[in-house]
Amino acid sequence: MSSGTWLRDERTDLAAERILDAAAELFVERGVATTGMAEVAKAAGCSRATLYRYFENRRALHLAFVHREARRLGERVTGLVAGIEDPRERITAAILASVHEVRATPTLAAWFGLGDAGIASELAGTSQVIEVLGSSFLADVWGSDDREISSRARWLVRVIVSLLTVPGVDDADERAMIEQFVIPVLMSGADRV
Repeated sequence: MSSGTWLRDERTDLAAERILDAAAELFVERGVATTGMAEVAKAAGCSRATLYRYFENRRALHLAFVHREARRLGERVTGLVAGIEDPRERITAAILASVHEVRATPTLAAWFGLGDAGIASELAGTSQVIEVLGSSFLADVWGSDDREISSRARWLVRVIVSLLTVPGVDDADERAMIEQFVIPVLMSGADRV
């Protein structure tokens, strides 16, 4: 790779990040569903034509944002639960930490407001979000069984989205639901691996 290509790739990545950062601020201020591409371009300091070079439409912008944030969330949560030896407790802690991290981060919490939860639910099912959470939370339980990890990760993402859109009464209630209903399903059959 020539140094010119490397610099061009780095500039492209920086421009896309700047656009995503501007979009994040607007998502908090105005909501995800009501933020338009023209507003994102203006906030990012670029033309609409430039914005569309990086993101062909609003869905592409949303996907890029969700994928970026899922990677970041996965890294943070993995670090938070790394020292927990018991797989059941580690997965429980990872689910609860994910929910708490999203609720505590305005740019993520904005996706689960009244008018925006549908968009979040749809995008949460994308392969990249599932892959991040699956490999982060389930790989040490299921080893190299990608089919089991993928199947259980899809369900795990749905559980997390459900808790974000319809919260439990309090932290203890959410922990009890996870321990009673989620962990047994996620762990069933793990002893065969």
